[in-house]
Parts: sequence; C-alpha cells; structure tokens
Amino acid sequence: MIDLFMILGAYLLGGMSTGYYLVKLWRQEDVRNQGSGATGATNTGRVLGKKGFLLTLMGDALKGALVPALSMLLNLSLTTLILCLIAGVAGHIWPLQLGLRGGKGVAPALGGILVVDPMLASAAAGVFLFAFALTRQFTLSGLAAILGIPILSLIMARPIEQSAGLAVLAILILLAHRKNIRAMLSNKSSQRRR
Repeated sequence: MIDLFMILGAYLLGGMSTGYYLVKLWRQEDVRNQGSGATGATNTGRVLGKKGFLLTLMGDALKGALVPALSMLLNLSLTTLILCLIAGVAGHIWPLQLGLRGGKGVAPALGGILVVDPMLASAAAGVFLFAFALTRQFTLSGLAAILGIPILSLIMARPIEQSAGLAVLAILILLAHRKNIRAMLSNKSSQRRR
C-alpha cells in the first residue's frame, strides 16, 4: 500500500510545475502562453531571465529527487523507486491540475537519477557536456544524455529493472520533446537543400 501511495505522491508532486508558479507569482501570466508553451526551465528562462531559469531548474530537479529519496529512506524496493521516478516525470510532463500541459521532464528526471544512481548521473552529465561541446545546442545535448542513460545503465551492469525503467523514462522525455525533434530534423533537411 505504501508503494502505491509513494507512486501517486510522486505523480502529484511532479505536477507542481515550478516555472508555472514562478511566472504566475512574478508576472501574473501563464508561462504556457509564452515561447514553447512548456513550464520547464528553458521556457521560464525566456520569460523571467537567468534567475527564473536557475530557480526552475533547481526546483524541478529537487522535486524529481524528493520522492525517490524518501523511497530510499523507507527502504522500498528498487522497482518502487524507479516507478516513483517515472511517475514524478510523468506528472511534470502531464500535470493534472494544469490540464496535462507541463514541462518536458529533463530536470526532474536528472534530479531523480542523481538520487537513484549518482555514478550513472555523473556519466550522463559527461555525455551532455561532450554533446554540448560538439553541437552547442542545449536541447540536443540534453536529449543525448537522456537517451544515453539506459544504455549507460546496461553498460554499468545495473539491475535490469533500473535499466528498463530508465528506458521508459527516456521514451517519455522523447515524447515530450517530439516538437523539438521535428523542428531540429526539418532545420537539418532545409539546410541540406540550400
């Protein structure tokens, strides 16, 4: 019963969109009517500047870390821990109280992974930095790191439920980024035609 309570709690906490509430508080606006329409750090940064970006990034990463950390303290199973991480990210992407229109899940995913497996999070950060050095594109580098996490988990011989759960997490984040991916692909194809 506690496992189900933690998973549901992770989803509801994930839905507490830091960027949405910051923009409401500071500007009395809905951040989803600006820029990309997402509630995450990148779009909040467009509205509130660097301070808004950093506060949203930290808030979203912290909420992604909170329920997995509590699950570890309660000695819940690895399966429950991973399901809490997935539920928290799903809540961030599809928050119930915001009509299922939230952020894109990268910050809460990374916050949760940092708690679940700090070595894996460090390896993913290395992938991000390498990709960013090559491309100078924040979104593309973040997606490369997220896609690399389940592969790195397998390479590092982590339990199969962790690697499988992280693959599900990567798929959720790819779904949330589908417009960005389409835009990147169309930009590349239009550059090739020139």
